[in-house]
Amino acid sequence: MPSPDLAKAYRVKDGGRFRLKQVDPAEHAGFKSKEHAATALERGVERLAALQERLYANDRWAVLVIFQAMDAAGKDSTIKHVMSGVNPQGCQVFAFKAPSAEELDHDYLWRTAKCLPERGRIGIFNRSYYEETLVVRVHPELLDKQRLPDGLASRDIWSERFEDINAFERHLSRNGTRILKFFLHVSREEQRRRFLERLEDPAKNWKFSLADLGERDRWGDYMSAYEDMIRHTATDHAPWYVVPADHKWFTRLVVVEAIVGALERLDLTFPKVPAAEREALETVRTTLEREEKAGKP
Repeated sequence: MPSPDLAKAYRVKDGGRFRLKQVDPAEHAGFKSKEHAATALERGVERLAALQERLYANDRWAVLVIFQAMDAAGKDSTIKHVMSGVNPQGCQVFAFKAPSAEELDHDYLWRTAKCLPERGRIGIFNRSYYEETLVVRVHPELLDKQRLPDGLASRDIWSERFEDINAFERHLSRNGTRILKFFLHVSREEQRRRFLERLEDPAKNWKFSLADLGERDRWGDYMSAYEDMIRHTATDHAPWYVVPADHKWFTRLVVVEAIVGALERLDLTFPKVPAAEREALETVRTTLEREEKAGKP
C-alpha cells in the first residue's frame, strides 16, 4: 500500500531547484485504479469533515486552499469530491475569472483579499491572484487594462509580484491563516482527450470555450510561467503541491491528504466550557431529565 504521507511526496521542498519535469502527470503512486483508491479517499473525506468541525468550533485558525491549473485539469471536480463531506457553513468557494471594471480600478490583490476566509472556515480559491503571474504574463497586453502608472510595468514586474505575493502570504500566515496551494499538473495529451470528451458529449459542450484552444497553443509559455511561479513562491508557510492530474481520482486523494495533514498539525480541540457554565449546564440537564420522568413533552 502507498505511504500514509502520500501528499508529502508532491510538496515542493526546494523551490529554487524545482522543475515541472520532476513530476509525471500520469503518476498514481501504486494505486492501480479508481476503485483501489476509493476507500482511502472516503476515509480522507470523513476525516476532513471531522477536522473542519473542530476548526469551526475552535474559531482561531482559517485555512486558505488555492487551486491553479490549465483548463480541464480537474479543479472543479476535485473541489466537489474533496469537500463533499464538509459543512457548507464552514466552507467558502470563490472562482476568479477575468477581472471586472471595478476590480481593475484596484490593485490586483484587492479582489481576492476581500474573499479571504474568516477564522474557523476553509476558503477555496478556484484560480487566484496567481493569475497575475500566469495569464497576464503569457498575455502581457492585459497589463494595459490595469492602467498602471508609467514606469511600474517594467521588465521586473514579475519578480516584484512574486515578492509582493510572498509578503502577502507571510502576513496571512502570521495572523492565523494556513495556506495550501495546489497546481494540478495535467499533461497536454490528457487535456486533448478531455477537450474531445467535452465536444463529443452535448451535456459537456458548455464547458468548452474556443478561447481554450488558443490557450492550449501557448502551452509552452504557460508551463514556463507555472514553473517560474512555483520556484519563486514555494515557502514553508505557503507550500505548493504539484499534483499529478492525469488521473482525477488520484488528484483528489493527494489533495484531501494534504488538507487533512495541515489541519491535524494545527492540533485542533473543541472549546472547553468554563466551570461556572458547566454547573449551569448540569442544572439544565437535571431539569430536562425531570421533565422526562414527569412525562412532559
